[in-house]
Amino acid sequence: MQQYIEFLANHPFLTGIWFVLFFAVIYTFVQAKFSPFNRVNTQQLTLLVNREDAVIVDIRATPDFNKGHIAGALNITTDQIKGGEHPKLEKHKETPIIIVCTAGMTAGKVATQLAQAGFAKVNILDGGMNAWFNANLPVVKG
Repeated sequence: MQQYIEFLANHPFLTGIWFVLFFAVIYTFVQAKFSPFNRVNTQQLTLLVNREDAVIVDIRATPDFNKGHIAGALNITTDQIKGGEHPKLEKHKETPIIIVCTAGMTAGKVATQLAQAGFAKVNILDGGMNAWFNANLPVVKG
């Protein structure tokens, strides 16, 4: 035990980095546990669409959406969804909704807004369209 205390005292920079990383990992696990949405992979997305008629909402900019998107996806940008409200989505409050962005990083904010607005089954595509492209799954252009 004395060696640990001596190491911590002699290496304050490494000790600080270790504590930051430790708490970042704890924070990530706690946030995922209490998150109002689920993360789904490409296979789960396909199952949700085929079995439960899930609605795919692509929040990327229109030019990116036109370069390639999942078949049947709605292109509703982040700016168009104010507080989780959008006319195209109102009839889908009880239907599974899957939010798709470029890399799976910005979809969380929109998913949280939708969950707070009363949407029952909100999901995000883990890895976003990058995961979809990397899995060599089909896309629609235009």
